[in-house]
Amino acid sequence: MQFHHHGYVSGDPRVQDAAGTGIERPDDLPDEVDVLIVGSGPAGMLLAAQMSQYPGVTTRIIERRDGRLVLGQADGIQPRSVETFQAFGFAERITAEAYNIGWMNFWGPDPDDAAGIVRTARTADYAYDICEFPHLIVNQARVLDYFAEAAAVGPARIVPDYGVAFEGLTVHDEGEYPVEVRVRYVAGARTGEERVIRAKYVAGCDGARSRVREAIGRIHVGDVAAHAWGVMDVLVNTDFPDWRTKCAINSRAGNILHIPREGGYLSRMYIDLGEVADDDDHRVRQTPIEEIIRRANAILHPYTLDVREVAWHSVYEVGHRVTDGFDDAPEDSGRSPRVFLTGDACHTHSAKAGQGMNVSMQDGFNLGWKLGSVLTGRAPEALLATYGTERRPVAQQLIDFDREWSSLMARKPEEISDPQELATYYLATAEFPSGFMTQYSASMITGSDAHQGLATGFPLGKRFRSAEVVRVGDGNVVHLGHHARADGRWRVYAFGDASGEQLAAWAQAAAPLFERFTPADADADAVFDVKAVYQQPFEDVEVTTTPALFQPRTGPLGLVDWEKVYAAGPSKWTDVDIFAERGLSRDGVVVVVRPDQYVAAILPLDEAGVRELAEFLAEGMLPAR
Repeated sequence: MQFHHHGYVSGDPRVQDAAGTGIERPDDLPDEVDVLIVGSGPAGMLLAAQMSQYPGVTTRIIERRDGRLVLGQADGIQPRSVETFQAFGFAERITAEAYNIGWMNFWGPDPDDAAGIVRTARTADYAYDICEFPHLIVNQARVLDYFAEAAAVGPARIVPDYGVAFEGLTVHDEGEYPVEVRVRYVAGARTGEERVIRAKYVAGCDGARSRVREAIGRIHVGDVAAHAWGVMDVLVNTDFPDWRTKCAINSRAGNILHIPREGGYLSRMYIDLGEVADDDDHRVRQTPIEEIIRRANAILHPYTLDVREVAWHSVYEVGHRVTDGFDDAPEDSGRSPRVFLTGDACHTHSAKAGQGMNVSMQDGFNLGWKLGSVLTGRAPEALLATYGTERRPVAQQLIDFDREWSSLMARKPEEISDPQELATYYLATAEFPSGFMTQYSASMITGSDAHQGLATGFPLGKRFRSAEVVRVGDGNVVHLGHHARADGRWRVYAFGDASGEQLAAWAQAAAPLFERFTPADADADAVFDVKAVYQQPFEDVEVTTTPALFQPRTGPLGLVDWEKVYAAGPSKWTDVDIFAERGLSRDGVVVVVRPDQYVAAILPLDEAGVRELAEFLAEGMLPAR
């Protein structure tokens, strides 16, 4: 990470200087806020961390609980989420404490013992076949802690207002703060007190029983499958040989999805409780933990579990629902949305695909930079309508995937003709659960694919897939995408032509365009982080002779940024050539990436490309005031 450009500091460089609303932040909730976040789950806390990078925006987050989440229910962290953690600055730290899924093993009925099970497949996990980030298991509470830290040390110094419950809202047709929100204090000295807060925008991140969803008249659409599962986090002694390996276990007594947890001892088990009768009326949810443990032992036979402690347990019936709209704007009304739904408030499903927390966080990431851009005057209000149009199809894809995966997991042995089928499906569909299949369609912030052939490895609308390059200033091998932070800036990667002459001409022509959208009193790279990648070895490139666009002077001291220039040529430490690795044209290409890391535009490295870039930016951004 870069720091000291505002002067030397000897403290933790992750703690950014307070600015704007983060200076003398009031302890009590203001009567008026720009953004009110309801709920401090994964989507809400990521959204708070993102909004902390916009200190000119007044953002508050309310949570009914009286403090941090102690024991979360979600725990699967897909590679795309770890990539997101990298952008928020804590990927390495959370990876160090998490369980890394290296393998997934599959067990089925023993052909020589009708009551027993045997291992049928041992498969390497998909993570490192898809990207450089791992597939992790770590408690949801820790994920929220890290996002809470990012929000608290960001310039806006956002911390949750605990013990405040959402009671309802009314959206008015006019006024600077058109959303009237009723809240009630449910903890602390002010318990029972009710008040009204007015907001420009509200984000409902308040879970499957969302009061915000109810307040705007949105409904869940879908059904509950007639199948129940018990889930428990346990500390055990066992002779089951794969206790520290993720497993899908199918036996004549039922099914188990077994997931080791962080710390080396704890594991989570999803235990098949079988079909639920039509007249059950949710009585299955009262299944005692002793019965869940008994069933687990029956499924694992001839192996046994001696459960020493149950850290948490629950019973759930599989449900697949998507809300009929992700914001409060009536379809085709032309009205800009004021209230948004994220996470479980707008999509619910089983936990076995490991998607709930992951998709919820991407909801928050998608919404956060859009709210920040509109409220800081960088983008028109129309940008906010793209949240629902982009995220609702993703939620539907999730429901479809989870329905199929859950059905496969719940099958009986006699319904399985190929013992390898589940393992094959797990690996064949890896791109979706890993979080990398999302692809946004053309819009005001995702351009035409007319030039996709110039960068075949960066599919338009998909997340920017990083690759190794050499940083010219110091000769270190780094991942190009890892330099990007969740700071609301757009990334522009100019991949140079063979001689570098066209790159220089492009930089000179594009520089005034970037200036048009950058406030005069802001750093030159405050809105656009523009980087150059030369085809030559780094030894053949001198930073100080590159175009001024790639040598911006930033901060109050006007210091030159030495980390905008990279080389693709081989070095002692890597033989990766990003041009070959990502199918980049040797004639040069420009790749524009949104603040949430999705490829927004692919353009030629020439004057025509600059004109197309101007047209693209004009559609989704506003010139600086």
